[in-house]
Amino acid sequence: MQMDLRINTNSPKDPPAHCSCRDLDMTPLHYYLLVSSLLFAIGFAGALVRRNAIIVLIGIELMLNAANLNFIAFWRYGTHPEHHYTGLMFVIFSIAIAAAEAAVGLALIIAIYRHYKTTNLDQIDRMKG
Repeated sequence: MQMDLRINTNSPKDPPAHCSCRDLDMTPLHYYLLVSSLLFAIGFAGALVRRNAIIVLIGIELMLNAANLNFIAFWRYGTHPEHHYTGLMFVIFSIAIAAAEAAVGLALIIAIYRHYKTTNLDQIDRMKG
């Protein structure tokens, strides 16, 4: 008399055999694109409408982050994301550029503030010091 001692590893929450786990756990691509376009629109409006130089830089940073979110989303939803790291390389490069842009931009704003005593872009009429 033999007893069947195999453990049933399938739970009711496991996906069927024909489905891949990658498809069930992922948020749809259009959600990421919607958030990215919203971030870009907020950054674009902030860069165009506001007159404070710091707010303009923040708007530019938001636009760069929206582009980074697009790079990551398209990399993740591409074919074989575990082999092609081009999206990640673009994002790392973009983050480095954004850090350099923020450092240079803030240095320029500090220099302009020391000269004009304002960060309002309408009151800055010349770049010669």
